[in-house]
Formats: sequence, structure tokens, C-alpha cells
Amino acid sequence: FFLMIRRPPRSTLFPYTTLFRSAQSGGPTAAINSSLCGVFDEAEKYNEIDRIYGSLNGIEGILNDNLIDLKEVLITENDKQLLKRTPSTVLGSCRFKLKNSSDDDSDYKRITQTFAKYDIKAFFYIGGNDSMDTVMKLDAYFRENHIDIKVVGVPKTIDDDLPLTDHTPGFGSAAKYVATTLQEIIRDSRVYSIPSVTIVEIMGRDAGWLTASSCVLRANGEPAPHLIYLPESDFSEERYLEDVKRISERYKAVIVAVSEGIDCLASRSEATDAFGHKYLSGVGKYLEELTRDHMGCKVRSIELNVMQRCGSHIASLTDLDEAWRIGAAAVNEALKYGGSGIMMGFRRISNNPYRVGIAPLDVKECANKAKYFPKEWITPEGNNVTIDALNYFLPLIQGEPKIDYRNGIPVHFRLDQ
Repeated sequence: FFLMIRRPPRSTLFPYTTLFRSAQSGGPTAAINSSLCGVFDEAEKYNEIDRIYGSLNGIEGILNDNLIDLKEVLITENDKQLLKRTPSTVLGSCRFKLKNSSDDDSDYKRITQTFAKYDIKAFFYIGGNDSMDTVMKLDAYFRENHIDIKVVGVPKTIDDDLPLTDHTPGFGSAAKYVATTLQEIIRDSRVYSIPSVTIVEIMGRDAGWLTASSCVLRANGEPAPHLIYLPESDFSEERYLEDVKRISERYKAVIVAVSEGIDCLASRSEATDAFGHKYLSGVGKYLEELTRDHMGCKVRSIELNVMQRCGSHIASLTDLDEAWRIGAAAVNEALKYGGSGIMMGFRRISNNPYRVGIAPLDVKECANKAKYFPKEWITPEGNNVTIDALNYFLPLIQGEPKIDYRNGIPVHFRLDQ
């Protein structure tokens, strides 16, 4: 989404003329709307700002001049609190890759025209690795053409793979959903006397942070998942089968957590999206068939799929609060310090007590790059993670937001109400 803010021309507090805009891009999370609220709330504190706009469907909304005035939809404090607890991207999203302006600057000119039409001088893009590519390219174009528009990235991704920042908003809630769901799968798997293997496929194309986060169950004494496989480790089908057979000698119901991006036959697709990312599917099902053929026991695979992105009913309060904070910090960085071409990031100060700071990062060091799960946090056998991983993950899943219910169902904020 985009957020745009306009101030009356008579003000002289900022070297801007009228607007901020914020947009959401990429895959949804349980916390991205909380970052939007953080930008909106912080912008409202400035008397010089009289309008705050959102762009529908990310950068496409700017290209198509499809904007809404957020002050007309976020009217009460209850509206904002409800939006903060609502999953997914309320303004919609997109996967639109800007071409290099040196090759084709037509989209850049259309964006500039829209910004000029609404007198926009600051633009906030909430998203992941690919969204930071947009922030980087827009900032470079504006600088090269001496256009005074600040461009700031606000991080978001359940994959936790943005470089330099300690973690990303959306990840803590996804990790909490994964751990909770796995715990329920563990309970289910133990009701029968027959041996079984359950393979749970978890999102993570290139980095295994979310799959690794399933280790937090050990803080409550759960030995499962008994095996954890990440893209950062070399995966061998032969070693995998040996691992499962060994674990099955001790545990009747074996639970395996596997990232969708591990390098096995099922993950070697040649189809890609607009940003060149391979489409992944079927890793869990492939391992299910492989395991059944060699183990001769009950085997089931479960793909958590999109549910792990937007499980707001089990969101992390820490995640929602930090998402709000980093959105608000982005506004202050642009308005008070003139920041542009940056992404806001977290710096962990301590684990216990858990403390983080927020600081601007050079977006060129974040865009189109990935932060991989540390090899030193993976066991030598490549089939599990260490206590260091547990200590990293555990603070991020703490706390539960207050959920409003209607007719027994959680209430969400919707633009189409």
C-alpha cells in the first residue's frame, strides 16, 4: 500500500509541499496493516499534514491514479485499532516490477505525474525484498532528475529474509501460527497406536527462518518436530530416510518440518514470477510418497499454505506492536531528518529482557538480497536447529492481541463494508 499525506501550502515547517503516500506490496501478513496504522497515526500528529492517502494495489494504484483518502475510512480510534488487528493488506497488493529507468522510464514518468497531481512529497512502501527494489529505483530516479520526493521502505515479510534488519514485521505472527498449528498436529498424530510419519511443509523459498521457528515448541517441552530441514542445508533423500527411520525407533509418531525450498526433485521448477522467483510446490507430497515407499507405515503430508501468512487469531502482540512502531519511525525519518532511499530496520539489543531499536538502513543493501538462516544455528547433521535459534525466535512470538468477535467470528476491518 501507499500512504500519502498533504499539508497546506502556507506551512513552512517542512521543505515539502503537500503529501505523503503509503502502499503495500507482495504477500500479505498478519502485521502489515499495523505498519500502515503506524504511518497513519504518526502522520496525523503533524498539523502541517491535512491529507493521508492510500494507493490501491501497491505501485499499480499510483500508475493508475487509484488512490483513497485514508482519513475518510479511518475515522475513529476503534477503526484504527481494528485495522491494526486485521490480517492481509487492506489496500490490496501487487507483484509489479519496475523496469530500470535507463531502459524504459515511462512508468517513472506516470508515477511522477500522479505525485505532482496530488503534490506528494513523501512515499512509504511497505513490503519485502522486491518492494525494496521499487524503493531503490524510485529514489534513484527522483535524485537523478532533481525531484524532491522522499522514498522510504517499511519492511514486511513472513520469510524474515530481509538483510540487515534483525527481523521483519509479520514474521513473529507467522512463526506463532506455525508453532501453534504444529502443536495441534502433534496432538492429533498421537491418538493411534500405529506408527506414523507426518511431514509439514512450511513456506520459505530461499531461507528457512519460518520452518526453523517451529523449534519454539521445545520451550514448552515438546520434542517435536523431531526433524527440521531448511534450504540452507544440503538435502539428501538417502540421509532423510535414515533420519526418519532412526527417529521412528524412539517415537511412535514422527513429525517432520520441511521448508518448501529444500533442494529435492519436487522443488526444481523452471516456472518463475515477475521477479524471477521459482514457483515451488509439492515438496511435502513428494516426501510423503518417498517415505511411504521406504517406511511402510502411515504417512501424511500437510501443506500449511497461505494460512500461515494471515493467522491474526493467533498473532503475536510483540509483532503487531513492532510493526506499528517501525511504520511510525519511517514517517519521522522522512519528515524530521529528510531520509530517503532507506529501509527502516530493527537492531536487537538483548534477548532477555527483549529489547530492540529502530534505525534507517541503506535500501541498496537490502533490495534484491536475502538474509539466510545462519549455518552455525543448524546442527552438524543438517536435520535440526540449535538453542541459539530458539533464543532468537522466542521473544518474537510473545503476547496476544485482544480480538473482537461478532457472531462467534473475529471481526476484520474491510474497505468494502
